[in-house]
Amino acid sequence: MASVTVGVVGLGLLGHAVASRLIAAGHRVAGYDVVAERRDALKALGGEPLGSIEAVASGHDIVCTLLPSLVAVEDVILGRGGILDTARAGTTVVQMSTISPALTERLDKDVTARGLGFLDCPVSGTSGMVERGNGVIFVGGARPLFDRWQSVLDAVLPRPVYVGRAGQAMTLKLVANLLVALHSAAAAEALTMARRAGLDLGLALDVLGSGAATSRMLEVRGPLIVKGEFPAQMKLDLFMKDLHLIQDAARDVGAPLPLTDVAERLYGAVAADGHGGEDLAVVVRAIEALRA
Repeated sequence: MASVTVGVVGLGLLGHAVASRLIAAGHRVAGYDVVAERRDALKALGGEPLGSIEAVASGHDIVCTLLPSLVAVEDVILGRGGILDTARAGTTVVQMSTISPALTERLDKDVTARGLGFLDCPVSGTSGMVERGNGVIFVGGARPLFDRWQSVLDAVLPRPVYVGRAGQAMTLKLVANLLVALHSAAAAEALTMARRAGLDLGLALDVLGSGAATSRMLEVRGPLIVKGEFPAQMKLDLFMKDLHLIQDAARDVGAPLPLTDVAERLYGAVAADGHGGEDLAVVVRAIEALRA
């Protein structure tokens, strides 16, 4: 596919990373965010900041949403003056935020009923990973629509994976985030043990990353834990929303989550201590506060 202009609504950490990937691949990006500084950051990338959702939706054949909450997603797509109200016929909405499978299915139904296309496209990967081209996009929706826009999705992350109908990709994203939660907490617990044993944490991290104990979250969050510095790649307060969604989805299908129950309490404790704006690797603070 030749270069196209992609509309993006939501230019936070992940939205900015997606925009940067599209621009680097030669696509044009026009975007909107309620935060002016994020619009300025898009301009610095070479994108075109716009002043409203309507300006994004009415002028582009593909519009991606990357927003922090279910309420925001529903309002931007279905609300007054939102994408459904203002997009031209044939526009495809690519919903990339992490929301519930149930809301995803409703969005698909409402959007397609109005003659627009809908793709369920959550991203598995931190914003930093996406900027480096690491991670995966899960795709749900009509297969011909995926085929139409696959090259655009490829520009964000190579080899997007078609899962099935809308809602199934989101379910798989929640399964992936369940593992993110457990692996990040496990990395924090392991490195806390290494620290208390007096080991060289840099050496321990290097060795653990080279053997059977490694994980992507150890690679991504291990260095943050070692340094004790937690600049957000995924803000903890946003990830708490994902943990609640995981629990709801698991109840819907009757899946027990004993390990996730424990991890959620640890993340909740450190969020309650005022660390919600930091990366979820800050869960190590809750573990460090425990005594054997």
